[in-house]
Amino acid sequence: MEVAKLRAARLLWARVMERFEPKDPRSLMLRTHCQTSGVSLTEQDPYNNVVRTAFEAMAAVLGGTQSLHTNAFDEALGLPTDFSARIARNTQLILAEETGVPHVVDPLGGSYYVEALTGALADKAWALVEEVEALGGMTRAVESGMPKLRIEEAAARRQAGVDRGDIVVVGVNKYRPADPEHVDVLDIDNADVLRRQKAKLERLRAERDDAACRAALDTLTAGAEGDANLLELSVAAARARATVGEISDAMEAVFGRHRAVVRTISGVYGAGYAGDESYEKVRADVEAFAADAGRRPRLLVVKMGQDGHDRGAKVIATAFADLGFDVDVGPLFQTPAEVARDAVENDVHVVGVSSQAAGHKTLVPRLLEELAAQGASDVVVVCGGVIPPQDHRFLADAGVAAVFGPGTNIPAAAADVLRLVRDRLPAA
Repeated sequence: MEVAKLRAARLLWARVMERFEPKDPRSLMLRTHCQTSGVSLTEQDPYNNVVRTAFEAMAAVLGGTQSLHTNAFDEALGLPTDFSARIARNTQLILAEETGVPHVVDPLGGSYYVEALTGALADKAWALVEEVEALGGMTRAVESGMPKLRIEEAAARRQAGVDRGDIVVVGVNKYRPADPEHVDVLDIDNADVLRRQKAKLERLRAERDDAACRAALDTLTAGAEGDANLLELSVAAARARATVGEISDAMEAVFGRHRAVVRTISGVYGAGYAGDESYEKVRADVEAFAADAGRRPRLLVVKMGQDGHDRGAKVIATAFADLGFDVDVGPLFQTPAEVARDAVENDVHVVGVSSQAAGHKTLVPRLLEELAAQGASDVVVVCGGVIPPQDHRFLADAGVAAVFGPGTNIPAAAADVLRLVRDRLPAA
């Protein structure tokens, strides 16, 4: 499938580029970068991820990728260690130096199955391209939310299949090890990272030519007001030692800052559980809670800090909504104070923090402090995402009620969250 995907992409690229009658035939060549899958990485039995990544990398090379990033096997647990990064790098070296695959152009070309799959993918992808064009182009499509919602629908369907066991993930929902092996995970001192980064910025600003930097930024702002090449002007500002934040601010002065509209889907995850008794039991328990408490359990799903990975958070939101929870979804890049304010204003029972960027040890304790300061210490706080196992105790001591790692069965997690909410309710 992945090989055919890249081959189909090349067909479509050439089809689009032919419209412009390129003078150089090399313009018809698709140059692409690939990264092995993050969603396929598992927290459980993580050494299986070495095999998964090797197969995915091989597929990318067979499909003709120009550059490749291979994930480390422990990235479902935390940031990669030097040990895991070396294995990821060596996966590429072995592909390049030992397999002989890169020496052959399109090695699977001519295979009936691969050719048929390539054609089918190209036809279906072209139908999506035409749908986007009918909306007025990709910018209009993004504004409508269509591409993101389609991705989230596919993610929700896949997650329902994994949770139910229809889609096998070795070591997660089948062939689970009786005695899971402990893996050392990189520990990040966020306070030290912040201190060192601030020191770098102070040194940068002390050593650069401020007048030249300011002039480059002013030129960028002026260019944004007209029709200048903003990439070229941004590169010039970077060469004058402007920071990414300063470059962004220079353009924000003209364009403003994009505020994404939060949209969620419904019914997709639940459809994958049609007729499942355990799923229906959780739904019945939610209904019983609503009858007892006078309202449904209310969940706020949030992303804090510079963490822009929200696919998993959106899957959780749609799955809990299908199970009967009232669900609010916060915007990306919130501060702990903003999340606490939303939790109070929305009168939620539980805040679910999705963390993918190692900010949990700093941001989650601050959220708990903000909730207490706003008189909402009764709100249940749970965490999910990429959180190293050794950090679970730290979060529990800070006041987090539960931590759900990658591979967690969502209906089971919903049952746990419902129990935690019930336990926090005042006695009748």
